[in-house]
Amino acid sequence: MSQPVLEARGVSKHFTAGRAVVRAVEDATLALQPGRIVALVGESGSGKTTLARMLARFYPPTSGEIRLHGKTVQGKPRAYYSDVQLIFQDPFGSLNPLHRVRYNLERAVKLHHAVRTKAELEGRVVELLERVSLSPAEQFIDKFPHELSGGQRQRVVIARALAVEPKVLLGDEPISMLDVSIRLEMLNLLDRLRTEEGLALLYITHDIASARYLCDDIVVMYAGQMVEGGPKEDVIAAPLHPYTQLLIDSSPDPERSRRDAFLDDEDLGEPPSLIDPPAGCRFHPRCPVAMDICRTEAPRRTERPNGQWTHCWQQENA
Repeated sequence: MSQPVLEARGVSKHFTAGRAVVRAVEDATLALQPGRIVALVGESGSGKTTLARMLARFYPPTSGEIRLHGKTVQGKPRAYYSDVQLIFQDPFGSLNPLHRVRYNLERAVKLHHAVRTKAELEGRVVELLERVSLSPAEQFIDKFPHELSGGQRQRVVIARALAVEPKVLLGDEPISMLDVSIRLEMLNLLDRLRTEEGLALLYITHDIASARYLCDDIVVMYAGQMVEGGPKEDVIAAPLHPYTQLLIDSSPDPERSRRDAFLDDEDLGEPPSLIDPPAGCRFHPRCPVAMDICRTEAPRRTERPNGQWTHCWQQENA
């Protein structure tokens, strides 16, 4: 394994809401390496987006550290944003609707690169559009965002991120607002970029099936904490944490009945409050195999020789 480009080491993020403290992320550790894709999987409210925004330096960590190229990052240096780019969930909201595609891309190029002539700037914009398969570029360069399809807008968003020549892309649910018919195209584009550009990618999703298709490794988050991680095939074929198993069981599978394939709220209950999270393992109120110790003590990390790990008392006692 190569040296990580971007790391989160024991990072936590707490938000103050009146007199209450929301413990959005607790003690999260993650490493992104060149040419590899890590999927961060979990249901809404699990802390995935908060972690991504800490990695993008939108939020400062309450504790822990962010490291880029092995060095701790302080503040919001411009060089950091040249290396790390966040792709948002909503492609329409990510682009200035009053300006054409040309402007949205030219602005990113001019902010991060010394461009001497208009011809050079035009050439860079055309190249960016072609890199994300918007070709011929002349058909797209002078359109407004509302004149593009959702998939085309998301490609422009990715092109704008590539304009700064980043080393890391953070995709926050980048396909969830797109039509099902074009989601596979976007996943293939991200896969091609990591292969051709050597980018490190974080792919945030609630869909473990798309994570399996795209990523190399999976990390599962629940209620602000990481509960399992490792190589994707190992995590999906033999999950160690009950929450991971429930995520897999709730994903569509034509070989299972509809009742078995989709677990509803009556089966799982509600996620816990992050203002007053449960003691012990945060999943224990919803866990079908919870033990007494799960209700009082947080489980330690258990690791397997294949690189798979989890925080679960069932595995510690296995």
